[in-house]
Amino acid sequence: MTKWQFSFYYIYGVNSLTKINSFMEHPIFKKIENSKPADFGDIFSKSFEIYKTHFTEGLVHTLISIGVSIPLLLIVYIPVLPLYIEMMQNAGDPYYTPSFLDEYSLPVILGWYLLVFLMSFLMQAINFSIYGHLFKVLKKKDFNTNEDVGGYFDIIKRHFGKMIVLSLASAGIAILATLACYIPLFYVIVPLHWIFPIFIFNEDLGVSDIIKAAFKFANKNWLMFALLGIVCGILGSIGIIGCYIGIIFTYFFPYMATYVTYRDCIGFDDVDEISSIGQTVEE
Repeated sequence: MTKWQFSFYYIYGVNSLTKINSFMEHPIFKKIENSKPADFGDIFSKSFEIYKTHFTEGLVHTLISIGVSIPLLLIVYIPVLPLYIEMMQNAGDPYYTPSFLDEYSLPVILGWYLLVFLMSFLMQAINFSIYGHLFKVLKKKDFNTNEDVGGYFDIIKRHFGKMIVLSLASAGIAILATLACYIPLFYVIVPLHWIFPIFIFNEDLGVSDIIKAAFKFANKNWLMFALLGIVCGILGSIGIIGCYIGIIFTYFFPYMATYVTYRDCIGFDDVDEISSIGQTVEE
């Protein structure tokens, strides 16, 4: 075989593999590639409309999330409640040393930290399921479809293992970025945010493809997504002004904005074109 024949077969083989990979690639990647640029003003105004229209749904999901989280938090913090009481009683004492260091052995302390670690991932998975259900409810009402959105915990029942792996992968990426002098952390925060909605609307995707799609989508509009995240995060926390309990009524606004961004930029295969939403037909 001459070198020209070898070069021909090599190039032909590479092109064939590229076509096969392109054919086998999940449609989400093509949709992201062809996605519309994010428009801050448009997304922001539509998010407020969704927030007002579906306020009740958002509030119900937030209350359910809180109701599930409280027992899990109690499991974690009740064992150390005496420590917190002791620390409050000795606040201001420069010679105070927590007595739990003497009362509990090292294995017990390490066991408690392990419990906190496991509970944090469990709570994240539960919240993923609850707010993932909210996304599906918003989509159903938005497009007036007959889609079965299931229950609040159906997603975690179907994909518990995948959700834990996604949480671990996200934490690993964030830790690596933090170890690299913190600066990369500001970059990865945006792609990590999109792991959740891409998983919810593409449950058949594998973990690696979800992460890959999240980074690909975030990189197209990184600056705009970062700005939206900051503004929506502030608005979502503004309820703290109302004696902290007010956050219940604003906490879910960032989720509304995330849904609108996904809907308007990537869209859904099984519904009409999103461009018709909120537009009047001129006769």
